[in-house]
Amino acid sequence: MGTDHVTIGEMAARTGVAASALRYYEKVGLIHAERSGGNQRQYVRSMIRRVSFIRIAQKVGLSLDEIRDALATLPEKRTPTKADWTRLSRAWRSRLDEQIALLERLRDNLDGCIGCGCLSLKRCTLYNPADILAEQGPGPRILLGSATS
Repeated sequence: MGTDHVTIGEMAARTGVAASALRYYEKVGLIHAERSGGNQRQYVRSMIRRVSFIRIAQKVGLSLDEIRDALATLPEKRTPTKADWTRLSRAWRSRLDEQIALLERLRDNLDGCIGCGCLSLKRCTLYNPADILAEQGPGPRILLGSATS
């Protein structure tokens, strides 16, 4: 096998993604492999970037469906260019900005009232007396950013 292809073991080692996960990604259409004469998976080397992208996208909370939809916009017959990756990443910029803002609110407010309705902290009686934030919907309303406190 030439340097333009890697085996499933090499792909797993290089990306940090288990071979079983690579087989699953292939099964659900996130990646594809060519087959050798002995029916072994061979990935084009550029697939390393795609797998790494999937791994990072999952780490920031994107679902496999969201990842699949994004990757479907990349060309299948050629290696994606820098412009292809730029276009794809630009489409996720607002989603990632929202994730960052949520993580910052979590970091800064987890020790105080988060609007969950437990009313177990003294500060909650100031920010959420009698659980008034429940009117805005379920969950930690202050952390989700929909509370006006």
